[in-house]
Amino acid sequence: MKKIFVATALLATSISAAIGGTLDTVKQRGQLVCGVSTGFAGFSAPDSQGNYKGLDVDYCRALAAGVLGDPAKVRYVALTAQNRFTALQSGEIDVLYRNSTQTYLRGVTLGLRQGPVNFYDGQGFVVRVDAGVKDLKGLNGATVCVAQGTTHEVTLGDYGRANGIEWKPLVFDRVDTMYQTFFGGRCDAMTQDASALAGAVATAAPNAADYVVLPQTISKEPLGPFTRNGDEAWSDIITWLHYGLIEAEELGVTAANAEEMAKSSSVPAIQRLLGSSGDLGSRLGLDNKWMVQAIKAAGNYGEIFERNVGKASPLKLDRGQNALWTKGGMMYAIPFK
Repeated sequence: MKKIFVATALLATSISAAIGGTLDTVKQRGQLVCGVSTGFAGFSAPDSQGNYKGLDVDYCRALAAGVLGDPAKVRYVALTAQNRFTALQSGEIDVLYRNSTQTYLRGVTLGLRQGPVNFYDGQGFVVRVDAGVKDLKGLNGATVCVAQGTTHEVTLGDYGRANGIEWKPLVFDRVDTMYQTFFGGRCDAMTQDASALAGAVATAAPNAADYVVLPQTISKEPLGPFTRNGDEAWSDIITWLHYGLIEAEELGVTAANAEEMAKSSSVPAIQRLLGSSGDLGSRLGLDNKWMVQAIKAAGNYGEIFERNVGKASPLKLDRGQNALWTKGGMMYAIPFK
């Protein structure tokens, strides 16, 4: 009996220690510090009142609601492509949600952990309609605006060399400056994630009808959050938040019905997700109803997508690869069991 007690005590101690780190810091501070972009329409950008909105912002809000019980307890730190990873490494932010592509080198050299992909994208190009460019071969010799410190800068050179296309990169350290320069007519084309280009045309172009995003993409751009290595408890929360939002969409749990479904649903999968049965929340050092709070704050993944980048948004993007796996997409939640 004594051996069982000792083993149980040791297990409890190890679980308690594992739950430390960033989670304890966030709880003690009473605020989540979330790294976002300096302005990507549909993902993270301040509105006219200075309030941040977008798909990445909704993940920050859902996280704050799940961990602290209040989606408003977030401080947003606007980061450029050059300083985003340094800000996370140094502890300036708790988590990075900033249109950041996951790659091999970023995964093994930065001391950071890549979370699950929350948006599948590809590098595209936008041009003026009156330029008459129909495909990438039509950009041979063109001046192309591109952001410094991004995968786009590297891929642009790789693709050009592999396909015999000579373009003249014009590199910018700030995205807003790049947009101003392109829409001011200095570049023949601009390259970025296709979703970001759609957002730029919808919100930053003098006249959106004058521009077209070419249908061809030249890369895989799996976007998702980053956390620090060595803080597995916090990284697990980031991971399971995403899977929870996907699972909620699969099960029909929404911002409007999450609380009621937590009380009344007899579906085992819904009960586990919403904390009505089991102890999945406490395994992460959180309240068992943490996903109820997260979903109430931001909605399920489908709601977040449609509101920020889907047909209900200025970007009007199709779900495509970001649809649920049951509808031909790649969004698939690991089971909550």
